[in-house]
Amino acid sequence: MLAFFLIGLLVHLIFFASIFDIYFTSPLVHGMTPHRTSLPPPAKRLVLFVADGLRADTFFELDQDGQTRSPFLRNVMEHHGSWGVSHTRVPTESRPGHVALIAGFYEDVSAVAKGWKENPVEFDSVFNESKYTWCWGSPDILPMFAKGASGDHIYMHMYPAEKEDFAAQDPSKLDTWVFNEVKEFFEFAKNNELLSKKMRQNQIVYFLHLLGLDTNGHAHRPTSSEYKENIRIVDKGIEEVVSIIEDFYRNDKKTAFIYTSDHGMTEWGSHGAGHPSETLTPLVAWGAGINEPLVESNQQFQDDFLQEWKLNDWRRLDVNQADIAPLMAALIGVPFPLNSVGILPLEYLNNSNHFKAECILTNTMQILEQFTVKMIHKKETTLSFLFSPFKPFSLSKGQDMLRKARLYIQQHQYNEAINLCKSLINLALEGLSYYHTYDRVFLGISVVLGFVGWTTYAFELIVKHHTRLNKRVCQLDKPSSSDHLPTIFIGAAVVITLFLLIQSCPWTYYIYCLLPVPVWYAVIKEFRVIQDVINLLFIHPAKSMGCLILFILGIETMIASFFYRQVLIFGLVSIAIWPVHSKLLHQNKAMSLSWIFFSFILAVFPLMPVVGRSHNISLVTVAGILTVICSFIFLNSFKMAKVKSVETTTVNRSVYTAQIAGLVLSIYVVNMTHSSLADKQGLPLASQIISWTTLASSLLIPLLSSTSLFQRLLSINLSLMSTYLLLSTGYEALFPLALACLMFIWINLEQETIQFHNTFPAPKQLSVIDFAQSIDGALIRHLELDDVRRSYFFIFFIVTAFFGTGNIASINSFDPASVYCFLTVFNPFVMGALMMWKILIPFVIVMCAFESIQVSTHLSSNSLFLIVLVISDIMALHFFFLVKDYGSWLDIGTSISHYVIVMSMTIFLMFLSRLAKTLTTQRIGFHEKIKQHFM
Repeated sequence: MLAFFLIGLLVHLIFFASIFDIYFTSPLVHGMTPHRTSLPPPAKRLVLFVADGLRADTFFELDQDGQTRSPFLRNVMEHHGSWGVSHTRVPTESRPGHVALIAGFYEDVSAVAKGWKENPVEFDSVFNESKYTWCWGSPDILPMFAKGASGDHIYMHMYPAEKEDFAAQDPSKLDTWVFNEVKEFFEFAKNNELLSKKMRQNQIVYFLHLLGLDTNGHAHRPTSSEYKENIRIVDKGIEEVVSIIEDFYRNDKKTAFIYTSDHGMTEWGSHGAGHPSETLTPLVAWGAGINEPLVESNQQFQDDFLQEWKLNDWRRLDVNQADIAPLMAALIGVPFPLNSVGILPLEYLNNSNHFKAECILTNTMQILEQFTVKMIHKKETTLSFLFSPFKPFSLSKGQDMLRKARLYIQQHQYNEAINLCKSLINLALEGLSYYHTYDRVFLGISVVLGFVGWTTYAFELIVKHHTRLNKRVCQLDKPSSSDHLPTIFIGAAVVITLFLLIQSCPWTYYIYCLLPVPVWYAVIKEFRVIQDVINLLFIHPAKSMGCLILFILGIETMIASFFYRQVLIFGLVSIAIWPVHSKLLHQNKAMSLSWIFFSFILAVFPLMPVVGRSHNISLVTVAGILTVICSFIFLNSFKMAKVKSVETTTVNRSVYTAQIAGLVLSIYVVNMTHSSLADKQGLPLASQIISWTTLASSLLIPLLSSTSLFQRLLSINLSLMSTYLLLSTGYEALFPLALACLMFIWINLEQETIQFHNTFPAPKQLSVIDFAQSIDGALIRHLELDDVRRSYFFIFFIVTAFFGTGNIASINSFDPASVYCFLTVFNPFVMGALMMWKILIPFVIVMCAFESIQVSTHLSSNSLFLIVLVISDIMALHFFFLVKDYGSWLDIGTSISHYVIVMSMTIFLMFLSRLAKTLTTQRIGFHEKIKQHFM
């Protein structure tokens, strides 16, 4: 079974990775030449201000007194420049946002593996094409534009990474640092002839990265006074910097200014997904080459922002975020970034129609060349009889349209040239997308074949090795025409390999296309199992159809919960009445009523708001106190059961005492930490030490306790609860306590259910079951229909464990405040790992309960888990078909998140099953022989 586990893990990792190869391959192509307009540009230099994490609505709106928070920039919008909303794309993170702004393309998700800091691929940018670029700001952003740049002309001034502290007294000091450094730089340049000479050349860029708003948004929320005050500080700093720059260049009117943001932020201080609060950012441009405000009263937009922001009379010019890169290139006359897919927003330019036509023509040539390189590459790596070109647009048609556009310009028909170029750009971008996704259907079919084959094979293993059908299958397992199967499938593998080799496909294609071959070989080899199951279903067609409908309804309920958390209420209520439909209510009324009670308690959590949107440390304290009380109740129940065993030794009493003391300490640390942060005193060192110590010991201390079923489960839950309290900020701290209580009841009820079956040996009392004792092979029973229900319960509780704590199926639902007891300085990998462990803790609670049920109901440790894998794989396949790359960015990001989450669940369940087995069966430090005596 270990071999199957390892193979299954590898297969699911492949399925998980496939989504990135199918939907998230790098859009970059190489081999193009730079293009620039021959006409002189309007500006000699450009100043780019990027307010990291600034929302469009918070910037443009007026405060409660009807006053703007950015008086300088508001004055620019109304009297000196142009403005609009910049629409970003998923993922709304700092690195992809800056790449879109400065390089003009939307980065693929592979950058997440580098923490959005390093370059997974080399790319061209406005900075790279400039004569000199000076940058000030965060060490997380600036290095990626210097690394890989041609020449040594990008200069960076960065503060230490330690300054990016969410617990800092005033995160706006990050912006103040940038403004002060810029002021000192220009002051120093006045007395440095060499530096001054460089700064007075053409094609100069100054980049100010302002991280204070993002840090304040994470720490205090975008609706906080700190965040809004930071907007005022940034506005004042920009006003001063603009004045200094204008003075330095003696008001030569050759400086262009652009103010924007990389992404927005949700109300609860997160970003990464496609909510409008994350994708809508401000854009203000003024100075050399920029249009002055245009009065326009009848503007039509799908939103009501113009009325809300009191900007009805000033023309709003919206752009896509990648359009800003060609705008900057046109303003200072540098070549358009080679991989830019942005379309030059001509409405922002204040220049002749001739200049605009030449710029959009350059933009067209740059995008058309990407299309050409992409098409040629795809044609060269595809068999000629299989190659399907992009029919709406061919190279010859593109060249004809390009010549026609040049002719229009020569004839001074600039508007016609501009319109033709825009049409040509749109066609080229459609063709670029077509060739970028050329292999999507082919890869999707391969992955689906692998998915279906693997799920079918797992089903065959269940039937053959873990049901009563196994004897019949073994009797019929005789040599037949299947002797030719190896030859057929080896031949198929050779043909597929040659097909991929001829087309010079990436190595990952070999994995996706060859994986179905051995999987389907294993399926067809055991196809008699499927035949037997089908024959069995036709014996009782009505009953079989009813069970199938219930099975499908159960899976669809879990799938629906990914879209609507409230669906879990329907599932929990249905599960709550399970004892009523069975004999359990009459057999054990107390446990059955407890099951109903805690099921309804758990059903309350999906009604609660998403975690992180409101903090309530008092509820964390209440959760800790209730956990301590429940612990004493459980320990007292052990004594009441009069169990005389190792559990009564000093060692075990010490373990439980230490764990309860740890709970009390966690309550104290949470309150101390958040109180200190609220007073802006920073993260106490003592809190950090205790928190990390608690985390490190949480998986070790349970191994010191007894391996008796309930005693070990209590120890595991106490350790996990201590860590969970440290990672909680509100009502979610109550969730694992309610879940653990329901799991204890579930174990008891499942023990009762096996008494309904006369074929089973008399079950042991739960109080005498020891995880460490091996089960007699003769007592292991076959799977029954009721075991499918147990597996479904398990999967449903796993889904509830994720969504019940307030998470939503989106990467913006995770609150960084959860990790403030451990660290407050920005570190994406450590913070991400801690938040991931917070998610997994309820999973571990459910998994340990499931392990207990397998032991108490006389099942092998693998049989139920195989059913779980089949159910979870069916869900994953469902979400694979729901992944899309069209529609709103919210829909796109959500569909991708769904698949990633359900695949991650499946992979984590494989690891957690081994972790649960270790936590329940292993013991360290003490080697007394465990004896149990019952009175």
